[in-house]
Amino acid sequence: MGSVEEGGSRHHPAEAGSATEAGSATATGSGPATGAASGKPVVIVVVGMAGSGKTTLMQRLASQLGTASKPGYVINLDPAVTHMPYNCNIDIRDTVNFKRVMKEYNLGPNGGIMTSLNLFATRFDQVLAVCVKRSPGVKYILVDTPGQIEIFTWSASGDIITKALASEFPTTFCYVVDTPRTTSPVTFMSNMLYACSILYKTKLPLILAFNKIDVCRHEFAVQWMEDFEEFQDAIEEDSSYAVGLARSLSLAIDEFYRVITSVGVSAYTGEGIDAFFAAADAAGTEWEKFYLPDIEANRLAHIRRQEERKAEEAQLRTGISVGTSGGDEGAALGKSFGGRTHPRAERTKMEYGGGQSGRDSEHVDDLDIDAHYPSDEDEDVRERHRSMDLVREEISKLAVVPEDANEE
Repeated sequence: MGSVEEGGSRHHPAEAGSATEAGSATATGSGPATGAASGKPVVIVVVGMAGSGKTTLMQRLASQLGTASKPGYVINLDPAVTHMPYNCNIDIRDTVNFKRVMKEYNLGPNGGIMTSLNLFATRFDQVLAVCVKRSPGVKYILVDTPGQIEIFTWSASGDIITKALASEFPTTFCYVVDTPRTTSPVTFMSNMLYACSILYKTKLPLILAFNKIDVCRHEFAVQWMEDFEEFQDAIEEDSSYAVGLARSLSLAIDEFYRVITSVGVSAYTGEGIDAFFAAADAAGTEWEKFYLPDIEANRLAHIRRQEERKAEEAQLRTGISVGTSGGDEGAALGKSFGGRTHPRAERTKMEYGGGQSGRDSEHVDDLDIDAHYPSDEDEDVRERHRSMDLVREEISKLAVVPEDANEE
């Protein structure tokens, strides 16, 4: 797969205010809103802690898109899943046998998942080509990731897949939060820290999906994100040892809340799914406005660096191939170093006699050693050089020493 680079900074927090407010509200409607302004489908990479309801949410999203005029395209990247509650268009299990990988490489479950993902990443250019081919007929591309969140978010294969998708389509990450378990301020802060790390590592828009709102409403979490004092009051009631750390971190990541979109959803009842797709559309527009220019600039810079490297290699090959008549190895070796002679070329000419063909060690005896040094050089320095030449001469007479010994 071609190398894709990505960089750049996020937009000003104030510019994301309206998108955050729109995403936080629960919308109602008959189906998903329109996709990105460019007409390309929006890629939604779904990640979440084990037990957060990520797979169930994927099922709900796929079911919702199944009733729309333009269905979604679903990709499964979890090689260890045994039961898929939804149909997927591309399944990693069709390419990589997870159990065979564990047995062949003597790996445990986590190592087997990571290795399977690495193997699949080597063929992801084909997956991307299929997605591009199918893109005119779909509105969203849903990507389900392994249950062990760190295997995708912090692995080389996950980075490759993310950058490949983001280089071609508007891409956003969806971090699924287990809302009932987040009622604890310390647990809430742990989730926010992980979401923050994903945001700044991927440099892509992020949607916080507070799942299971049919069990526990998510308004308390929205209040904690919008009102710092509200979170401080809640954390004072917690007596765990991590309270001090959570209090300090809440000050540090307060700005983080301004650049993300949060929605409350229920994978079980389907509540908030329309608001989720509206947030995905807003994230696709954000990608086009703030991320696409950086991606294109980095891509052009990468192409320019490749062209410069090829030009340097061509110049180097031309310089080496053009030698002086008579096969002067030293001059031919040092031709292309920007007009400078390579140090080895100078040494080769001195030891083998510049301008003479072949490696004739007798030319060393013909050289005037004193002529290679300034006339005001100390006599002991000259003596040391004469001794070195005598040593070279004796070594050259030994049959077991190759002819290149003098050069080394």
